[in-house]
Amino acid sequence: MNLPKDLKYSEEHEWVKVEGDKVRIGITDFAQSELGDIVFVELPEVGDEIEADEPFGSVESVKTVSELYAPISGKVVEINEDLEDSPEFVNESPYEKAWMIVVEPSDVSEVDKLMSPEEYEAMIKED
Repeated sequence: MNLPKDLKYSEEHEWVKVEGDKVRIGITDFAQSELGDIVFVELPEVGDEIEADEPFGSVESVKTVSELYAPISGKVVEINEDLEDSPEFVNESPYEKAWMIVVEPSDVSEVDKLMSPEEYEAMIKED
């Protein structure tokens, strides 16, 4: 399982990468492997406000539809439009090609409440 050390992780299996005053968000390698082949990704619009722990979109696999939960609150400033035509990127490259949204956090300290790679790995081993 791939767990980049420079990311933070949520209990809902999203990853967060701080990039200056913005945050890039996607789902983890573990999450995509549990979901199976992703066939559709629904994302919010640029300009939408997202709330921590609230759904901001969904991913549909051949098995199920799963909500995406915002790891932090803020304003969506960019979405990964490539996922519209190539949802398989979520399976192939969850950390590089398949980032989902970029957010301007309303409170950057929310990032500090997320898990380290070690804490996330311990959590998924317990499941």
